[in-house]
Formats: sequence, C-alpha cells, structure tokens
Amino acid sequence: MKKYFVTGLLIWIPVVITFVVLAWIVNTLDQILLLAPAAARPDALFGFHVPGIGVVVSLLLILITGLAAANFVGQRLVRFWEGLLSRIPVVKSIYYSVKQVSDTLLSSNGQAFRKALLIQYPREGMWTIGFQTGAPGGDAAHHLGGDYVSVYVPTTPNPTSGFFLMLPRKDAIELDMSVDEALKYIISMGVVAPPPGRTRPPQPASALLNQ
Repeated sequence: MKKYFVTGLLIWIPVVITFVVLAWIVNTLDQILLLAPAAARPDALFGFHVPGIGVVVSLLLILITGLAAANFVGQRLVRFWEGLLSRIPVVKSIYYSVKQVSDTLLSSNGQAFRKALLIQYPREGMWTIGFQTGAPGGDAAHHLGGDYVSVYVPTTPNPTSGFFLMLPRKDAIELDMSVDEALKYIISMGVVAPPPGRTRPPQPASALLNQ
C-alpha cells in the first residue's frame, strides 16, 4: 500500500502544482481588468466572469507596445517616458535598475545566462553550477587586474536567489549542457540529472566570450 500511495503522489503532485501555478498566473493577470471602466469589463459585457481574459489582454497589450515602440514615433514616446521617470528620485533608481537587468537577460545579443559553468564554491574541493553573466566592470575590474568572469550561483531549490561571484576564467569550466538542463538540475537538488554524454572536451571559461 505504501508503494502504491507514493506512486500516486509522484503522479499527482506535479499535476496539482502545475495547475496551482497556472491558476495563480491567470488570476493575477485578470486583476489588470480592474483598471478598465466598469462598463468595459467582461463581467459587464457578457454578464458572467470569463477566466483567462486577462492573459489575452496582457499578451495583446505587450504585443501592441512592442509594435508601437518599433517605429520612430514610438521610440520618441519611450524616450519621453523614460525622461519623465528619470526626474523622480526613488522611481528613477528602481526603474533603471530593473531595466538594466531585464535588458541584459532578455537581449538577443546578450551573454547573460547563455552558459552553464562548473566552479569550486564555497571552498576548494566543493563544486557547484553557476551561470555566466558577463565580465567584471567598473572599478572592480581595475582592482582585480586579471582575466575574470562574472558568475551567478543560484540557490536550491529557489534559483531566484543566489550569489554573485567574480573569479578567474581559468577556474571556471564550461559545461556541455543547456541552461534549461542546468536549471532543472539545480531546482531538483541534483535529482533530475542531465543526460550523460559529452560532445566536446571540457573548456575553461576563457573560451566563452570568444565564441
């Protein structure tokens, strides 16, 4: 009985968690409709609640914003909006910090989170997986005075928190696995291991930015 019960749990737990997360996302996006006038809300138009309509509205809003920002007039409006935000002290710091991180992570030509690295952390002889986020810059690069790589080491099982490290490129090994595989490996606490097999010999991180 215990064996069958555990087997049932292994089947239902991922299904339930998946639906809970999706329901939270849908309900959160549906709250956007509260910003619309009462007469324009789906409940008033159709006479009943339409779950998920907020997801469609959000996707359309994002798409329309992207299309509008791609032309000359849209770019001027974006610059005007950013200039307006830059005059508000607290908002300026938050907005530009978030914008810089999002531009780095989502940019198609960026290097952030494009490579999984094997490094020794938190001490020599102990290994963990991190992600390349670029190279040290500013005054930090001046003081380091060598060839270093910036690495983000996520925590387990929550990869949204972690540690930012700057270490010599020669001490980081590029892994022959995708970022998605590495994230699954980290989130599962090592239970979901990437498929075995290596298509190329280990490479130090010094070769990363040359690719």
